[in-house]
Amino acid sequence: MTTLHVKNSPMPAKKPADEVEPENRDAYQRTRKSLIERLKNWEDQRSWDEFYKTYWKLIYSVALKAGLRSEEAFDAVQETIICIAKQQKEGKYDPAQGSFKAWLMNMTRWRITDQFRKRAKDTSYSRAADGGGGDESSRRTATLDRFADPEGPELEKVWDAEWNRNLTERALAGVRNKVSPRQFQIFDCYVVKGWAAMKVTRELGVSIAQVYLAKHRVGGILRKEIQTLETQLL
Repeated sequence: MTTLHVKNSPMPAKKPADEVEPENRDAYQRTRKSLIERLKNWEDQRSWDEFYKTYWKLIYSVALKAGLRSEEAFDAVQETIICIAKQQKEGKYDPAQGSFKAWLMNMTRWRITDQFRKRAKDTSYSRAADGGGGDESSRRTATLDRFADPEGPELEKVWDAEWNRNLTERALAGVRNKVSPRQFQIFDCYVVKGWAAMKVTRELGVSIAQVYLAKHRVGGILRKEIQTLETQLL
């Protein structure tokens, strides 16, 4: 069960599920366009597009934290979703064999590993041409070894943290439509952004009672939203 910390540990700043940082926007659009083209003859294009918007950031963030560069991480996103689409089409995913969360993590892990191997292959040619590069080579090998083991715990920790972050952001997007804009604004400042209660009252012109009421009411709806998503996805 995802724990909602509403006082001492500010939640991650909310962003729409498909929001992309300006420096990555071109790569995101190219990846999305290429993915849709590769899936164009498959059923229910709209669902795959929605799947991409929902999960690209989770896969991308894990890939970056695993040590991939931005372009490599976007390649990992695309290849992960293509692999999932193929397995779905062939009926290979069986919920009885494990959770969707674990299945998606393994698909992501293997595509990240593919990117490291591709990089290692590319750099091996560079080392041969340059006649060495021992220290840098050792660092790359250590990074690959740390994440290439399908049973290794390192990536699982990263995955759990990013999964919960992604889940919370999606839940927040749903909560926004279920409460008044004013209450959501108060909750956003106090809980999500981590402002002190007095700063919220001063900046928004509300009473301390309104701050605590918004925290309690919106927080309760958010917990239910997270529980609903967990039931659907785990």
